Amino acid sequence: MARKNRAIAYLLLRAIKMLYRKPLTVLFVLIVVGGGYAYEVQIARPAQAFKGVPIATQWQHPFTWFRVFRNAHFMLGYSDIRGNPLWVSYSLKIPEKNSQHHKRPSHFKADWRSINKVQSKDYKGSGYDRGHMAPNYAISTLYGKPAQLNSFLMSNIVPQKPKLNQKLWQRLEEVEIKYFTQLKGKLWVITGPVFDGDIQRLKNGWNVEIPDAFYKIYVLDRAQDLPLALAFLMPQNVKGNESLNRYVVSIDEIEERTGLDFFSQLPDELEEKLEASTSSKEWQLKKVANIKSRY
Repeated sequence: MARKNRAIAYLLLRAIKMLYRKPLTVLFVLIVVGGGYAYEVQIARPAQAFKGVPIATQWQHPFTWFRVFRNAHFMLGYSDIRGNPLWVSYSLKIPEKNSQHHKRPSHFKADWRSINKVQSKDYKGSGYDRGHMAPNYAISTLYGKPAQLNSFLMSNIVPQKPKLNQKLWQRLEEVEIKYFTQLKGKLWVITGPVFDGDIQRLKNGWNVEIPDAFYKIYVLDRAQDLPLALAFLMPQNVKGNESLNRYVVSIDEIEERTGLDFFSQLPDELEEKLEASTSSKEWQLKKVANIKSRY
């Protein structure tokens, strides 16, 4: 302990000497670091989220803590404790007719920003797919190869059972890019896993907790009208051919299950109305709720 205290005292002394000898250098470094952080928090992050980055409401509960990773065209709140993103935010638009098709990458990569360094091999033999939160097809089609490669970082991946990932979840991803983007307004998406109190982890990856369900929240930001919201909550155990209508819930329910607060920058009255709604009529969900899966 004495050695550690001496080391800290030495570093403080060096810092004081640097400040005394080269105050302009120290001031410049502080301005650069502070300016970069201010840009990240005040400009860059808000540009990739609808009305505020999600907030962990249970600050005393470490399992709701996350670090924000901002990527090309999508952003996420990553939990090193759970080995999952707790939320992922991105926006979608109508794909151009001549959009370039990018070949699916052959492998996933560990995210250098994560502390627990989840790897693709951690999923091997687990019975779970490597499920994307920011979807490969939509991200690559709209935003190109660099954004697609970011979606294959393990910080964007969660354990999903095959029938969910390849069927029901895939159908919802297809609906959002092909149908929801056709509606008037900018389409925002927030998605992530839901956990209950029974902690289970991948057998070959102790650092990856297995979610019990997954949510998707859609918001249409309409310039001439109030925004619309639609939310889904899907469990791991599905057959895959169920109607999407079956899984519509309120955002309030998702907030209660996740310990996250969404859209904190909206006026309270509008936020309460938006988050309590379960109406899918204006989304025309009935027309696409039973489309067939691609796989």
